[in-house]
Amino acid sequence: MPHWAIFTETSTPVRELIDFLLNGPYPHGFEVLKTKKGVLFSTTEIAWFIEEELRHDRKILSKDRKQSLQSMSSGERKKALFSYLLSQKPDYMILDNAFDNLDVTTRKYFMETIHALKSSTNIIQVLSRKSDLLPFIDHYASWHQDELSWHKKIPTTVGQSTKESKHFNQPLPSPIEQVAYEHTSLIELRNVSVTYGDKPILNKINWKIKPGDFWELKGANGSGKTTLLSLITGDNPKGYGQDLYLFGHKKGSGESVWDIKKEIGYITPALTDRFRGYHTIENMLISGLVDSIGLYIQPTDEQKKLAKSWLTLLRMVHLKDRYFHDLGKGQQRLIMCARAMIKQPLLLILDEPTADLDDEAAAVVVALVNKMGNESKTSIIFVSHREEPGLQPGKVYALEPGEYGSVGKNINL
Repeated sequence: MPHWAIFTETSTPVRELIDFLLNGPYPHGFEVLKTKKGVLFSTTEIAWFIEEELRHDRKILSKDRKQSLQSMSSGERKKALFSYLLSQKPDYMILDNAFDNLDVTTRKYFMETIHALKSSTNIIQVLSRKSDLLPFIDHYASWHQDELSWHKKIPTTVGQSTKESKHFNQPLPSPIEQVAYEHTSLIELRNVSVTYGDKPILNKINWKIKPGDFWELKGANGSGKTTLLSLITGDNPKGYGQDLYLFGHKKGSGESVWDIKKEIGYITPALTDRFRGYHTIENMLISGLVDSIGLYIQPTDEQKKLAKSWLTLLRMVHLKDRYFHDLGKGQQRLIMCARAMIKQPLLLILDEPTADLDDEAAAVVVALVNKMGNESKTSIIFVSHREEPGLQPGKVYALEPGEYGSVGKNINL
């Protein structure tokens, strides 16, 4: 039974490729799929199921669970999707960067589970990082500029190098209005615990984030990182009645969720998937100033000038009128980082910002994050399961699972 790997670069979208593989017309070399049933294992699929829960209250992947899909960890979401796909009894499965967002233990679980499928199910692995290649793959191809090329062995490169993009020579653009803040801490958790039903998630968490801090948040899948972030963003009602202080105010002292969110820039791969309309990247950036998904008002000259400064920094000013969904993943992720940072908020949360990116595009994002940390007063929380080369956090906070929930630990660098 043949199994395929398709190596991709983040400058070329894979949406069309995956659609061909699922629905046809099938690319050369994949004609055998015409009479077979395929399924897609991807974060974009998870995003769709999350939307179904939020908008239509349809619990599909999480119907037998107490937690919502949105509140689960990346690993738990992927396990739920994988089980659902297997229940569909597919003839072939497309794995779209399947090992992103996974810790070592969960990654091993998926490796072993997928390996057990190889004798009964065709596997098509679409991947950006060569270190993720499954060992039993026996056919190799690459997807570059919307064309599929076949290789007798693992390709060394896909497309052209973009190393020059790793350097941002322009200064970080100043915001239209600088946010004033007088307190000594932005976020403070004092012995905060969270339990869902009879399942303890967080156990007496103590964490203090000060203005200008650059933190890396670590922890295994299911250790409570998503829950911890939801406490900080004000989305989790479990914060009420606890010693949780957000931007100088105790949780539940009269603030609204929107009072909290206006102080935070947030990026997650799932958020990128929610921008499905015809938005130019200039409008995408400006929408970050008004906290909307898309831009539905006439921007001011000052807003346009600021957007141009960010596009100049990203070397994308010539693309200002290009639609966001026409960009490659690497370019989309840079725009989303800039959109989250355009106001230079008090706190910037970057949840898996390098997921689904190849090594080169990930290095560009890391370089931008370092620049934002070095040239602004914004506090940063960076979350990733991969050890990203070159990342320069000042501090690390790690969640370590235990019998009574995860405990937090400050790690000195």
